[in-house]
Amino acid sequence: MKTAIVIPARYGSTRLPGKPLLRSTGKYLIQHVYELACRAKAASQVIVATDDTRILSAVESFGGTAVMTRKDHQSGTDRIAEVAAGLDADAIVNLQGDEPQFEPAALDQLADLLKDDPKADVATLATPIRDRAIYLSPNCVKVVCDDAGRALYFSRSPIPMVRDGAPDFAADPPQFLLHLGVYAYRRDTLLRLATTPPHPLERTEKLEQLRVLGMGGVIRVGVVPHAHHGVDTPADYDAFVDGVRGIVGRAA
Repeated sequence: MKTAIVIPARYGSTRLPGKPLLRSTGKYLIQHVYELACRAKAASQVIVATDDTRILSAVESFGGTAVMTRKDHQSGTDRIAEVAAGLDADAIVNLQGDEPQFEPAALDQLADLLKDDPKADVATLATPIRDRAIYLSPNCVKVVCDDAGRALYFSRSPIPMVRDGAPDFAADPPQFLLHLGVYAYRRDTLLRLATTPPHPLERTEKLEQLRVLGMGGVIRVGVVPHAHHGVDTPADYDAFVDGVRGIVGRAA
């Protein structure tokens, strides 16, 4: 299965403008993400999809591949769909450009989920919820699955809702799952998704993956031990820089 990893990267960010081009580590943030994507065994090609020439130039400066996309896309999914339309690939992995600590093995897991489940249109990841605050937070998306590991529903509400007693966050296998916003799409599914209007459930929950379920699609969910920490704020970036410097210091 030919798998392309496409990394959407915008210059504009409300909380951290110019985020892809931050380089306190000596490398652009987008370079860190690109290089980890290249370490995924499943990747036949890695491409940055951007609407900004500064990001395009930065990626080309370190030998990466980048393409310009339209500026009017409403989501990263629409941006990668524009790129996917011109690719010779069976599957497209959407890796956000602010995930420099994502594990290459998790990208391989996404591709394997699609390969191993012919009925799956999309694959995504989740991690066990061990904290009640995460379970209750509307900012944390939860997912419930059937016995085959296919998503039944995603919600900002605490699901499954425990009617009697308290949630057992130590159960094995885990019953309460936090959704992680990384996806692998079959190419034809991605192109169809980009041309399908938002589903009423998607508009209600503000969750794009509900468009797939609303279309009758199948989303396979893989479980990983922990969440991957992205860079959303200056504090997130400072913590990432400190981590990189610590690794470099130990290596020296």
